[in-house]
Amino acid sequence: MASPCKSAPEGAAEYIQLKNTFIAISSAGPNHDQSKGTREQPFWDEHAAFIDQLVADGFVLMGGPLVDEGGALLIVNAEDEEQVREKLKNDPWFEHGILKLESIKRWQIFIDARTG
Repeated sequence: MASPCKSAPEGAAEYIQLKNTFIAISSAGPNHDQSKGTREQPFWDEHAAFIDQLVADGFVLMGGPLVDEGGALLIVNAEDEEQVREKLKNDPWFEHGILKLESIKRWQIFIDARTG
C-alpha cells in the first residue's frame, strides 16, 4: 500500500478534477435553534437539497455539523475563495441565519487514509 503522504499516482484525478481544496467553517447563526438537532432546524429540506446538488456538481467533497457548536464544516473543491463564497451564499441556511460563514481557508491535503 502506498504511503498517504506521497503524491497521488498519475491519473488519480480522474475521480474528481481537483482545483484547490478549501475548508469552509460556519458557526450557528442567530436563527439556529440550539434546542433542536441538525435535521430539525428550519429549512432543513431546502438546505439538504442545496448541499446535495453541490455534492453532485463535485463542489462539496465532505461536510457535516460541528455537533457541540451548532456550526458546520465543509471541504470543497474550488478555483478560489471567491468561488466558495459565491457558491455558498445561496444556501438557505445562510440566507435564513441558521448558519453564519466564519472562515474559508485553502487546505493542502498531505494525509488521506481513504486513498490507497
